[in-house]
Amino acid sequence: MAGPMQGVRVVEMGVWVAGPAAGGILADWGADVIKIEPPGLGDPARGFGQIIGGDLPFNPPFEMDNRSKRSVVVDLSKAEGRALALELIDGADVFLTNLRRPALARLGLDVESLRARHPRLVYAAISGYGFAGEEADKAAYDIAAFWARSGVAGALQPAGQPPPFQRGGMGDHQAGMSLAAGVSAALFARERSGEGQFVSTSLLRQGIYTLSFDMAITLRFGVTVAAGERTTMNNPTLNSYQDKDGRWFWIVGLEGPRHWPPLARVVGHPEWLEDPRFATPQARAENAKVLIAALDRVFATKTRAEWSVIFDAEEDMWWAPVQAIDEVVADPQVRAAGCLVEVPDGPTTTTLPATPVDFSDTAWSPRSMAPEHGQHTDEVLRELGRDAAQITSLHDKGVVS
Repeated sequence: MAGPMQGVRVVEMGVWVAGPAAGGILADWGADVIKIEPPGLGDPARGFGQIIGGDLPFNPPFEMDNRSKRSVVVDLSKAEGRALALELIDGADVFLTNLRRPALARLGLDVESLRARHPRLVYAAISGYGFAGEEADKAAYDIAAFWARSGVAGALQPAGQPPPFQRGGMGDHQAGMSLAAGVSAALFARERSGEGQFVSTSLLRQGIYTLSFDMAITLRFGVTVAAGERTTMNNPTLNSYQDKDGRWFWIVGLEGPRHWPPLARVVGHPEWLEDPRFATPQARAENAKVLIAALDRVFATKTRAEWSVIFDAEEDMWWAPVQAIDEVVADPQVRAAGCLVEVPDGPTTTTLPATPVDFSDTAWSPRSMAPEHGQHTDEVLRELGRDAAQITSLHDKGVVS
């Protein structure tokens, strides 16, 4: 199944996660994504295998973001290599990168140069801190710009405790999805205008957008929203609790009048509905510590599996288990919702996370696992019109590999 981006060619110069994530989404959606990599080790994300556990046979983070792409190795320090890159971009709809602007400018791959050469080109870029201001060219990973500086980590930091750690690539993948959406919109606009444009996002901006619920409150009222503390949450019906085995779950009672009565019933205390301490949202907020402690005692009497039967029998009792990754992978609803995908891998398939958008009439499916370093160099050179002798010459001169 080709996907809605069939016929779109993307040239990607992406490293680590954010840029390749955007390219990976477009590749999932059917685009022909040609990944230009340097000689030697290539995209440094090829080293994730060593980072996560030494000499491992597979590199799942790299496989996730680079499946269905084609890899070509071009030495851009050589004039002939830069000419090849430009030739590839001349035939592309999209140039996608998360390299910093000074490096791109040295290679003649800055937005001004490429758009002057190729007006229909959609030039798509992810930066750490944006493309204006004194820190526009500052280096950043997502744990710096998205997690720490944007306020996300601070908003999740319990009082008196160190800030929490981010999981790998969280901000990168969000920024990648945003850029893929931006590319799609720019290609749609090009259908009308005939002109490409510069499309960008940043890890910092993505973090602030992720935190925009809190951020909007601060901007409007000039106050900071404190990190939640479960023992004193103003709305005890929207809180986490533990079962008798210490396994966590969330009660998701956002709407007090709707969700408080079923909660009181499932815990066996319908009298709480008339108790003046708990009868109204304001009363529950004022007596939150007492109510949460009482709920803790009740929930500690049964297992999560036992509670699930009770919860699910009560209309408008909304809840969810707090699952570990291995539980998520085994969750049948995860499969039913299309959250995992089978990627062709030789005679079999490899299961990986799916990118999070589906299309009813232009369904997509991954075409292949992530390419080996330079796996498609000769194939792409032949598409550019090079014959066998010319390809051999380029290899001999170290322009490609």
